[in-house]
Amino acid sequence: MPFVFIAILSKIGSDSFVVAISSVAKAANAEYVEEPETNVKLQTCLNFPGCSNSLTLFGTGYRENVFAIVSVKVYTAGLYLDQHITRELNAWKGQSKDAIQGNSSLFQTIFQSSFGKSLQIILARNIHGKTFWEALSDAISPRIPASTTADEIALSIFRSVFLDRPLKKGTFIILTWLKPSKLLVSVSSNGLPSTVDAAIESENVSCALFNVFLGDSPVSPSLKASVAEGLSKVLK
Repeated sequence: MPFVFIAILSKIGSDSFVVAISSVAKAANAEYVEEPETNVKLQTCLNFPGCSNSLTLFGTGYRENVFAIVSVKVYTAGLYLDQHITRELNAWKGQSKDAIQGNSSLFQTIFQSSFGKSLQIILARNIHGKTFWEALSDAISPRIPASTTADEIALSIFRSVFLDRPLKKGTFIILTWLKPSKLLVSVSSNGLPSTVDAAIESENVSCALFNVFLGDSPVSPSLKASVAEGLSKVLK
C-alpha cells in the first residue's frame, strides 16, 4: 500500500504558515514512510549532521539500473526540506501534481532557497564507492555548464569521500544543501550518519546534484513524482 501525505498547517504569527508532513503507512506508523517499490522505511522528520534545523520528508523514490536486460534497484531516495521553504512557493498554490512535476521554475525556487534541503540515499545492494561516484559524476558533470576551478576542487573533494570505499547494502548517504554554496556529505554503513565526511563549497556542484534528482531528466523519476505529489498536497 502506498503512503499518503497529510498536510498539517501550523500558524506562525498573523499570516505565515509552515507545513509539517506526516504519513499514513501500511503499519499506521506516523514516524516513517515506506517507499512502496523497495519497502524501505524513511523517517518523516530528521536532524542531519551539520544542519541545525530538522527537515521534513516530502517524497520518496528509487533508482534502478539495467544489468543484462534485468532491472535492478540500486537505492531508495528521499527528499527532505525545511518546512519554511513552502512559504516561498505560494505562486504555485492549487496546482496539480502533474503541473508541479513539469514546472522547472518551482524546483529552481527550491534550489535557490536559503532554507535547508537534503537527499537521503539508502543503498539496496553492495556497490563499490568508485562505481557509485562514477555514476553520480557522469550525471553531475553535464549539468555544470562552465566548470570553474572551485567546481573542480569541489568535485575532487566529493570524489574522495567514495573512492576506495566499499558501500554495503543499507549504507546511508546524506547530501545536505545548507547554503547556496555549501553541501555536506555524510556516509554511514551503521544507520544514520552522525558526522560530516566532507563539505563541498560550490553552488554549481550543489545545484547540479539536486538537478540530477529533481531536474528535467531525473535519475529517479519516481522520487520527483512523489515530491510533486507531496508539494501539491501542501500547496492546496
